[in-house]
Amino acid sequence: MTTKGSSRKQVIISINDENKIKFMEVLSIYITNLNHALKCIKLDIMAYFVCSKPNSIITVTNKVASSLDLQIIEKYIKNTNYIDVDKVKVPRLPQLKFYLKIIGILYINEKTNASITVDAIEDIIKCNHIFNNITVTSKPCVIKFYPKSDIAIIWLDI
Repeated sequence: MTTKGSSRKQVIISINDENKIKFMEVLSIYITNLNHALKCIKLDIMAYFVCSKPNSIITVTNKVASSLDLQIIEKYIKNTNYIDVDKVKVPRLPQLKFYLKIIGILYINEKTNASITVDAIEDIIKCNHIFNNITVTSKPCVIKFYPKSDIAIIWLDI
């Protein structure tokens, strides 16, 4: 298994450039007030700093944000006076990229003589004990197919 990508201690907020500029002007107030709001709700998470990326801002936190933490951050940002709420998307965690070589998945279905479908791959993943307690964040993708052995390598974002 191989992994690459950003730290999971980041919260990515997709936002347009105009809102991003307005938001970055009041950044110190944002960090202070967000941390105060998180502390008042008695959550353990804290925002350390915010950086600007193309089409988004990234809030770096002291630990991985839960769904409740993401909701609080979203609510706080959308209540900021300087931001056009319609241009702000739901905050999310960065995706870590994992790929697993899954052997034994036949690429050609013996009954229909057609190639394997995404639904069939998802069913195989659900039945396999290796994937207990693992959430697949996007549709599996066949990245390599070996015609002689009829085996596929599948890319999964988990």
